[in-house]
Amino acid sequence: MPGRARRGFLASAGGVLALGCGAGARAQVDVGQASSARNLVPAEQLEQAGAQQYAQLLAEARAKKLLAGPDNAQLKRLRAIAARIIPFAPQWNPRAAQWKWEVNLIASKTVNAFCMPGGKIAFFSGILEQLKLTDDEVAMVMGHEVAHALREHARAQLAKRTGTGMALSIGAQLLGLGQLGDLAARGATQLLSLQFSRSDESDADLVGLELAARAGYDPRASVTLWQKMGKVEGSGNSIGFLSTHPSGPDRIAKLQANIPRVEGLYEAARRR
Repeated sequence: MPGRARRGFLASAGGVLALGCGAGARAQVDVGQASSARNLVPAEQLEQAGAQQYAQLLAEARAKKLLAGPDNAQLKRLRAIAARIIPFAPQWNPRAAQWKWEVNLIASKTVNAFCMPGGKIAFFSGILEQLKLTDDEVAMVMGHEVAHALREHARAQLAKRTGTGMALSIGAQLLGLGQLGDLAARGATQLLSLQFSRSDESDADLVGLELAARAGYDPRASVTLWQKMGKVEGSGNSIGFLSTHPSGPDRIAKLQANIPRVEGLYEAARRR
């Protein structure tokens, strides 16, 4: 990401930070405490590894001329949505106030998106184009992925799998740095390809729903998003996002049950 464009993005996000953290910070969705298992993995080390892997992904995409430039309309759209969501992140994780957030777009038919620990966000163009996402639906995807990072689900999963030895091997052994392989097929998401639990997914759904609502995005889009996912899944097409985020009626039902909890946040954001 060119320095000037990144500074502009971060400035726009930071410009409403005080508003985001100060207005109605009390959580409206009930997800409980984040997993204590994550404490076995040093957060700073994991975030550094995520930043390294993200930088490598961008370098590979740039070399293949797949990385969107700062004037790309879809990238501008993603960054504008992120600039509205990010100010509300620190209420879920105080470390997020210090993260060096980035948002990038990679040209690929892959239907996927992710947020690395430390706030490194990437969308693949396939998820925007094949699902024809509205801004509200994009915000739900982004909110969900940001929520995984804020709730430190990758950190907890790695801790559960590796225990205290994680600190010694996080770089090469677990992240596979230098072995990204095919960009479109794998999406350089080794860190986030850890299979999150159903609890993690529900957690990210609800926290993402609230983040997006606080940012002024219609929470009902969470339902239309997963309805679109279900239709594509039912068509037999391979969807990378669904390999780690399975759709289903239970998921939609839980979102529908929580929409009333965040509708007031959405309406308040629209009035600002």
